[in-house]
Amino acid sequence: MASVALFQPLTLRSVTLRNRIWASPMCQYSVEKRDGVPHDWHLVHLGAMAVGGTGLVMAESTAISAEGRISDKDTGIWNDEQADAWARIVAFLHQQGAAVGIQLNHAGRKASTWPAWGTERQGSIPVGEGGWATVAPSAVAFPGYDAPRALDADGIAEVVDGFTAAARRSVAAGFDVIELHAAHGYLLHQFLSPLSNQRTDEYGGSLENRARLLLEVVQAVRAAIGETVPLLVRFSATDYVAGGWDEHQTAAVAGWAKEAGADFFDISTGGNVAGVHIPLGPGYQVPFAEHVKNEEDLPVNAVGLITTPEQAEDIVASGRADAVMLGRELLRDPHFALRAAAELGADIDYWPGQYLRARPA
Repeated sequence: MASVALFQPLTLRSVTLRNRIWASPMCQYSVEKRDGVPHDWHLVHLGAMAVGGTGLVMAESTAISAEGRISDKDTGIWNDEQADAWARIVAFLHQQGAAVGIQLNHAGRKASTWPAWGTERQGSIPVGEGGWATVAPSAVAFPGYDAPRALDADGIAEVVDGFTAAARRSVAAGFDVIELHAAHGYLLHQFLSPLSNQRTDEYGGSLENRARLLLEVVQAVRAAIGETVPLLVRFSATDYVAGGWDEHQTAAVAGWAKEAGADFFDISTGGNVAGVHIPLGPGYQVPFAEHVKNEEDLPVNAVGLITTPEQAEDIVASGRADAVMLGRELLRDPHFALRAAAELGADIDYWPGQYLRARPA
């Protein structure tokens, strides 16, 4: 039987992932109590993908502080109650043979917004209705949102401490992999992009200065989690605007992040500028992942409208990326990995016993 690239294990530090089909972090906006504590929805949502053979299941964008939430219905890991709830979920996913990751995030100027479903309202939640004041590198609002407050030195230090504490709690809860969210227009991306970072101090201006906060977070998190836990960084490789953040800056900063303690890079695009044209199509972000991989010789995964086993196999087998992260396709089919193994002829030993009667002959 020919080797199937998608089903070759991949080892990052002490963690071996059973295949190269990974679940992208996907916001659920489902914490009805607005306390950041994950519950049965998150168990079933993530658990289905683990049962379905996914190699790495990434929990959604999880806030490092109450103020860092995208919406008031986001999950968090800034206290022990949240961490304990996550531990229950992680334990079940481990029982299904999946590695489990968590994406740590501070939304910055895109915090305190109405959730993506369950309401017709958009933009910032008014403070009088449960919203909160937001922060950013500069007092520049995302279009349609309230203006943020520019972080001072103490505020920046609190952000680093928040990521560090959240990472420490994540490891204690059993997560195998930590991912820092530096994409989609959230706080770390806001510092990276010259379109949202207009500072004139050591955190603004040059690429080195704009990357300073991210690198400080990488270094602090690596020190907190030790040498055995893999650390990923998600980048948006372009703002899709001339003069903004682009794939060349992404590759350079990813290289610096590798030196600072990161292991692997999750390459997406966009999110920091409203109203831009994004040329959507099958695998539309794969060239950006390939660019980062080749320019700095870095391990990467690709995301973005990857929907068939054949497409995913081609991306990995051709060397354009080392893994693929699926989002919407895993929502449609949480058992994508099992189906892919059957369609591609991969011999795997992790079909759930309860589902063996459905395994193709």
